[in-house]
Amino acid sequence: MPIDNFAGRLKGELRVLNAHLPRKQRSLTELLKEEHPHVTCNDGGIHFFKRKELDYLCQMLDSCEQDSLLLPLIIEVSPDQNRVAIGSKKGIEAKIFSKVLGVFAVCEQNMITIGVSQLKIVRKVLRTTTQYVFFL
Repeated sequence: MPIDNFAGRLKGELRVLNAHLPRKQRSLTELLKEEHPHVTCNDGGIHFFKRKELDYLCQMLDSCEQDSLLLPLIIEVSPDQNRVAIGSKKGIEAKIFSKVLGVFAVCEQNMITIGVSQLKIVRKVLRTTTQYVFFL
């Protein structure tokens, strides 16, 4: 099989694998106003957020940060690494991950990098407010 054909097929598989991602992330403030907070996914499905998780995030952020925080938080997973990355343009996500993990989360070049063992802790606490994106 030619490498170009393989790469094209792999990209197609990744598109299917990532169909659960939201069409658009929404602010914490906006979601808190809804009776059933949710986002619409690329595959047409609905992703609901647990109110308990939204309230937890609300408690650790000021109102400006709540307006700026877009959910779900997207966790970038690459198959060749034992670490994952989370985008953090304003450092709000670093503040959240520091609180959840109990260690200082460093934000470098608008990204936070955490280990897979730390990811398990994050996902246990923030299961509905985080989602994975898979890439090569």
